Amino acid sequence: MSSDFESYEQDFAVLTAEITGRIGKVPKLVGDDKKQMVANVEKQLEEARELLEQMELEVREIPPQSRGMYSSRMRSYKQEMGKLEADFKRSRIAYSDEVRNELLGDDGNSSENQLIKLREERAHLLDNTERLERSSRRLEAGYQIAVETEQIGQEMLENLSHDREKIQRARERLRETDANLGKSSRILTGMLRRLSLETPAMQCCSRMW
Repeated sequence: MSSDFESYEQDFAVLTAEITGRIGKVPKLVGDDKKQMVANVEKQLEEARELLEQMELEVREIPPQSRGMYSSRMRSYKQEMGKLEADFKRSRIAYSDEVRNELLGDDGNSSENQLIKLREERAHLLDNTERLERSSRRLEAGYQIAVETEQIGQEMLENLSHDREKIQRARERLRETDANLGKSSRILTGMLRRLSLETPAMQCCSRMW
């Protein structure tokens, strides 16, 4: 199972490296080139999410006592994924020099109000992005707590199962001990009964002599 997880890890590392390189190119592109690059990054981000889901499924199959290391690695990969998504959002709204010139005009004579408006819109978009990132981090923290709670619950169930087996074995030994004591008691009772019957006969014989 760990070999499958490590294979997914390698694929994830290669894919995120490609995504990082393409995200850095997005702000420098314009027109159809930028649209194509954005589409490529979106597709690769979806592939990365699917790899994370596969790794998550693999981790759930690992015994709880060996799961800690893999869970820690998963948290790191999810944080990396969140950073990539945030960087991608920023790259899509970051204006390159070419886009700025296209909006303001090559001659640089566009009004100052238009430039101020563009800056305000960009600031507003960045603010929304930051709020989304905070919400995403809170959801991730909640999900991690749920996963850790599930792990603790599984460990408790396993411990209870082991304790139940110990109690059952102890009860079986107790029943065996009771049976042996009952058998011993019956043997002793029989011996005492025979002894009580033999004693008068011995006394009678002694008087005859």
